[in-house]
Parts: sequence; C-alpha cells; structure tokens
Amino acid sequence: MGTTKSEEFSVRDNRIADFAKALAHPARIAILRVLAEREKCVCGDLVEEIPLSQSTVSQHLKELKSAGLIKGEIEGPKICYCIDAENWKKMNKTFKKFFKTFDQD
Repeated sequence: MGTTKSEEFSVRDNRIADFAKALAHPARIAILRVLAEREKCVCGDLVEEIPLSQSTVSQHLKELKSAGLIKGEIEGPKICYCIDAENWKKMNKTFKKFFKTFDQD
C-alpha cells in the first residue's frame, strides 16, 4: 500500500480531509444523526437504529471517534457515545472557512 504523504500538506488541509473521510460513509452520517437527535450518550441502541451488524457499527464508531467527532464513555460493561461538541464546532468552522474560499456570491 502506498503512502499518502499527508505531511506535505498543511495542517488545515489534513484536518479537512480527516473530517471529510469520517463523513464519507452513509452509515456514519446515520450514526451522527441518531446521536445528534438524542442529544445524549447512546450505548447499544445504535445497533437497533442502524441496519448493520454490531461489529460493523463498532468499526464506524471507531472511525468517527478517531476523527474526533464523537466521544465514548465507559458505563459499566458498555461504551456510551455522544457528539463531541467542541470538535463538532471546530469541524463546522473549518468547513465554513474552506467553502467560503469558493463562495461566488
């Protein structure tokens, strides 16, 4: 597998790419939607909401957590997930700045 040479790009460009990669799957969008609608931490309920196996949902949660869009807290034998509000705001601000550079209005 080849290298991405991400170190040759700006921190901002890498951050945008990381956020975009995290958002680039419909299952992850669905997970974020469920978490945002609930406005609280969700444990096993996600598997009931998302039409995927537990292991697949877990993999998507791992990607979202790696990008910093969600956070997980251990609650007994379960991990409960919720939107990471601070990083969500950073992502929003980062995308707004990025899209503003292309704004034609």
